[in-house]
Amino acid sequence: MTILVTGATGTVGRQIVAQLVERGAPVRALTRNPAAARFPASVEVACGDLAAPQTLAPALEGVTALHLITFGGDDHAPLPTGPDIVALAAKAGVRRVSVLSSWDETSVEEALRAGDLGWTQLLCVEFMANAYDWAASIREEGVVRVFGNHPGAVVHEADIAAVAVAALVDDGHAGQAYMLTGPEALTPAERVRLLGDAVEREIRFEELSEEEYRASMRAAGEGDDMIEFAVQLGADPPGASSVVLPTVEKVTGRPGRTFAQWAAENAAAFRS
Repeated sequence: MTILVTGATGTVGRQIVAQLVERGAPVRALTRNPAAARFPASVEVACGDLAAPQTLAPALEGVTALHLITFGGDDHAPLPTGPDIVALAAKAGVRRVSVLSSWDETSVEEALRAGDLGWTQLLCVEFMANAYDWAASIREEGVVRVFGNHPGAVVHEADIAAVAVAALVDDGHAGQAYMLTGPEALTPAERVRLLGDAVEREIRFEELSEEEYRASMRAAGEGDDMIEFAVQLGADPPGASSVVLPTVEKVTGRPGRTFAQWAAENAAAFRS
């Protein structure tokens, strides 16, 4: 059973590939740039682009399970090519699909819903790996500046991958939409404290005012629509973002990883 992983060089994709290798499953990793991909020797690397479905047919040969993402290109724009991707997968004989979705449905989910493939949807509030956005300011200034200090049930990328692997390898997951969270809801200030513990350094937490946040986003070149979206999210995040769910443990049989674990695993990225 060959499993094709799209987005294989991404934060979650690499974890999926690694966990499939651990289980001894034949893995094919799809990337737009095979020369830059670094995977274990047992992983077959295939060249392809979800935004150009005509490139996918060779990568799908012999594939019976498929992990999909819903965006493409360096700009992470939602894929408009879902119907073509799903049609190619069905023609190739794919039987199981996991798809990592964003909050807004794309053509990929629409095509899967309209087709006959057994598919499992993975949804997340926020990745623990988003803390990498703080790495530069921590290394250079020892500070994290955030607008809005609301709790979030952030989830470890390895736990997202573990649920995807279960959906790709094991029976009983087709038709499910899994909302994945970590085992605790933590504010940004609490996550910063845990990062400080991991790097054995005091890290200051500074909460920005709305005006300061708008100014920082303008300075970073963000457009008005993105600024308004980010301000609304920081001021009034969805209530679901702080709700801890047992999905990871129910699917995988073990508790979700904590942010303290994530911080310890990734401490080198935050050390000056």
